[in-house]
Amino acid sequence: MTPLIKLKNIHKSYPLAGFDLEILKGIDLQIDSGEFVAIMGPSGSGKSTLMNILGCLDVPTSGEYVLDGENVENLSADELAAIRNQKIGFVFQGFNLLSRTSALENVELPMVYAGIGDIERKQKAQKALSSVGLKDRMYHQPNQLSGGQQQRVAIARAIVNDAPIIFADEPTGNLDTKMSVEIMDLFTKLNQEYNRTIILVTHEEDIALYAKRIIKIVDGEIHSDKINTKRK
Repeated sequence: MTPLIKLKNIHKSYPLAGFDLEILKGIDLQIDSGEFVAIMGPSGSGKSTLMNILGCLDVPTSGEYVLDGENVENLSADELAAIRNQKIGFVFQGFNLLSRTSALENVELPMVYAGIGDIERKQKAQKALSSVGLKDRMYHQPNQLSGGQQQRVAIARAIVNDAPIIFADEPTGNLDTKMSVEIMDLFTKLNQEYNRTIILVTHEEDIALYAKRIIKIVDGEIHSDKINTKRK
């Protein structure tokens, strides 16, 4: 089976005070469709940089990245944006919702960029919000929602375009334990029942245990890549 994601010898560096600071140091990685992968590592290890490259938010300094059969490392900003809109959904620690906009309108936003018409857009957003348990909160603004509910809106926004890949960057970082469990159960459902590929960045061991596979990054290199035998 051809992997959904394939990285070969990926390097990433940034110019800093007269020299190049190397963040990623030759990453080789494959992820198949339908996997649930956690990427772990201490602060400064390169895990967020890796996620940004995987999610087409950034490009490597060198190396090859094949996403769903397409080489993406040399694509233009517009071409990368098109891939993100078609194939990728993002969920962030800070929710990233528009503050004076309803949950429904927040979820509609990716479809505005995709050129989907008003009626279809509203119907799909309502369906996505219902699927994450927010059928009765569609017209609430973010400040009228709990942290867990706001993250559910963000997840609905990530899945509304039927993106096959969901990237979640510390998605429980602003949530209490009860809400964290609810959000991780939702990611598990998206993976198991809807076959979404989930790539989760976290520094929390108990959150990583929801994944089927745990990759640990240390100093810009893959330190370990193991099947999770203690999955929740």
